[in-house]
Amino acid sequence: MNKQCHFCTGNAKAVDYKDVEILKSFLDTHGRINKHRRTGTCAKHQRQVATAIKQARFLALLPFIEG
Repeated sequence: MNKQCHFCTGNAKAVDYKDVEILKSFLDTHGRINKHRRTGTCAKHQRQVATAIKQARFLALLPFIEG
């Protein structure tokens, strides 16, 4: 199964921490960040997704854990 990067195919400039709905799709049911093998993102955008999720968690836009 060949997955395409969501951000490369969508021509997105950068991953935004304020776009919570997109960032939620990169979290699993426990609130952990999914690996790039599962989501299909390239290495560059996976790093940006991880940083954006951490920023959103710090600003209380996303939960640290799902309970």
